[in-house]
Amino acid sequence: MVQSLTPHALRALLASEAPHALLDVRELGEYNSAHIPGASAVPRRLLEFRLPRLVPCRHTQLVVYDDDGRRARLAAATLERMGYTQVAVLEGGLKRWASLGYRTEWGVNVPSKDFGEKVQVQYQVPEMHPEALWARLQRGETLVILDARTPEEHRRATIPGSRSLPGGELALRIAEVVPTADTPIVVHCAGRTRSLVGARLLQRMGFPHVYALRNGTMGWALAGLALEEGSTRFDLPAPSPAGLAAAERFAERVAAEDGVQRLGVAELQALMARRTQENIYLIDVRTAEEFAQGHIPGFWWVPGGQAVQRADDVVAVRRGHVVFACDGRVRALVTASWYRQLGFPHVYAVDGGTRAWQQAGLPLAQGGPESLGAGYDAGLDAMPWGFAEARARVTCLTATALQEHLQRTPTAHILFVGTSREFSRAHLPGARWLLRSWLELDLPAVAPDKATPLVLTCADGYQAVLAAATLEALGYRQVVVLDGGMQAWQQAGLPVEQGLSGVMAPPNDVLPMGTERSWAEAIHYLQWEEDLGAKYHR
Repeated sequence: MVQSLTPHALRALLASEAPHALLDVRELGEYNSAHIPGASAVPRRLLEFRLPRLVPCRHTQLVVYDDDGRRARLAAATLERMGYTQVAVLEGGLKRWASLGYRTEWGVNVPSKDFGEKVQVQYQVPEMHPEALWARLQRGETLVILDARTPEEHRRATIPGSRSLPGGELALRIAEVVPTADTPIVVHCAGRTRSLVGARLLQRMGFPHVYALRNGTMGWALAGLALEEGSTRFDLPAPSPAGLAAAERFAERVAAEDGVQRLGVAELQALMARRTQENIYLIDVRTAEEFAQGHIPGFWWVPGGQAVQRADDVVAVRRGHVVFACDGRVRALVTASWYRQLGFPHVYAVDGGTRAWQQAGLPLAQGGPESLGAGYDAGLDAMPWGFAEARARVTCLTATALQEHLQRTPTAHILFVGTSREFSRAHLPGARWLLRSWLELDLPAVAPDKATPLVLTCADGYQAVLAAATLEALGYRQVVVLDGGMQAWQQAGLPVEQGLSGVMAPPNDVLPMGTERSWAEAIHYLQWEEDLGAKYHR
């Protein structure tokens, strides 16, 4: 049975060494505005998608909260159905916490962003202003400009002439992209964190002229300079023997300096056998293509740079055991060293990675994540919890069958239960946006009669199936789902509407990122990010 926890008791838990996870089940816009330090952002609609990875051990103490307790109680019930045995709801939610004068913070991925600013202050990572970089480019100076973000972000908008080299690949491949050791290198991301972390890595490798581009692509745009869209410079060069040897020496050194533990195959298997009793995080930090070609069974794909950038989205129980693997040593050891610097106590690298696993006569798993999205609602590498059972219980119609159903049932309410961004991109004509996180709370105002015909849709079909199962359990008797979501509907060539039709208030379920922000938002965000480092100056 779900318990309640007072704010005072939660403060004591957060200060203890007991394994626990604090989950904020509001939407990302709400979380961004204010949240309890140490909370992982897991909107209620994503619990079945993310919790099995974020909190692997079902016996972990979980505390869930929202603003007033309504969604938190629904979330807690879901978690108990998922098999979590110690679930508590914060009494009074965030409002009660704040009313007692307890600390809150704003922003997303705050631990990683705070760490980036700490690195900048402690190691005096040089920054280059956009205007200075532009002037040097105009003079024809030889520079290497590296985009430390994901290839998807690089393709959308990057610094002109920059090439994609994600942060997790820097140490392994830098020798192949820098013509001479003293060539100036400028590392950038969308804002500050990945620029600073990447530049610090190269600084630590011994490159003498390394800079983080101040404020990244946002700073470039704010300076009135044009970004390049559609870049295809994201092919990763294979490391040469000399480059690989240098990278391995560096990885070995930082792993020793930062206290990374090694695991042989037998030790890894022993640790994996404890997954039902402890939180064991198994993370493959290679590229998506390498992961798809073969990975150690049970490992999750998170590229190394993103694992550092979004540490609180990857590991919710800080005292858990975090294991990184690649195909050898470099990427796993370097990512693990960052996690040790971030303060995680139990961090390991699989010695030899997938090659060692195969050499021990063990098979690799094939296939990659179903979606390689880099945003905060990044896609799956496994089915959501309970999806197969839910799909077997609900009525799913193909796009053409649903079109015929709507012609026969003109009174049906069409509901889009995915995000507002997905709804704006494409929804069925006449559909209404009703986010799954609020489904049980908002649906009675839309369909008070449980005999009302309902059609549930989303972008890809996952959220709609889970939502339909919930409604059928509540007694709604005429619920059908668009099989495959709007992807299937559009593939069938059927008409769609776009925009936030019928949405009367600004949505708070998704956040603008990078250059999606308005100028005012970018200025405010960058100032907040830099201000995180003020305490380290003191």
